[in-house]
Order: sequence, then C-alpha cells, then structure tokens
Amino acid sequence: MTEISPERFDNVSVICKANVYYDGQVTSHTVLFKDGKKKRLGVIRQGIYKFRTDDLEKMDITYGSCRVRQADEGQWVTYEAGAAFVIPGWSYFEIAVDKGVVEYISSFETHLNKKTYPSTEYPSVDRK
Repeated sequence: MTEISPERFDNVSVICKANVYYDGQVTSHTVLFKDGKKKRLGVIRQGIYKFRTDDLEKMDITYGSCRVRQADEGQWVTYEAGAAFVIPGWSYFEIAVDKGVVEYISSFETHLNKKTYPSTEYPSVDRK
C-alpha cells in the first residue's frame, strides 16, 4: 500500500508525555483530533521490536525503511517511506530497522467491543 503521508496536522492537541518502549528505542507522541480520532507520530531506532495491537492499526512510513512480519507469518516484508501497512486488531507484529531510523504515523480504528489481549509479553502501541 503506497500513499502520500500528510506533512502536518492542523487544529489538533498533542499529549506531551511520550510513549516510550524498549528503553527509548521506540518513541511516539499521541495526536488527538477534534472528531475524537487519534494518531501517533513516532520514531523507531535500529533493532527488532515486537508489538501487540488491540485495535486495527495502520502504519504510514514517512521516513526510512523497515521490515515487518505480521503475526504467524514467516516472511518479512520491506516498507520504504511513502508506504503503509495494516495490522489487524487483537494481533501482533514485529518491525525491524536495519540502519538509521524510521519515522511513522499510526492511525487506529477502535473496536466497539473491547477485550483484553491474552499476552503481556510485549508492549501494546495502541493503549497506555
């Protein structure tokens, strides 16, 4: 999936406290829109990281290159700046940055019927 990511968001609120994972190797800030939607703007440093999702999550890669392996898939898929991918809700994914950093925008589609993800062995990027 390739599309153009926005350069800026107007008329929004930003949560000042950062979402920090893996000892600061993955960080993001939550952006709140007037219509109740939220996005996260983040940076991922070199390494391999695993995250779970409660909600459907779309990740737009805005800078750099990464590899992604979705739950129970053996193949890694490479995404460059300008590309996007979707992770289903109640799932997990691995993301690898082989050099430099990756910048991203995450968008979420909240499930109306929330449930608890059964594993806590890796962090969630879509809830505090």
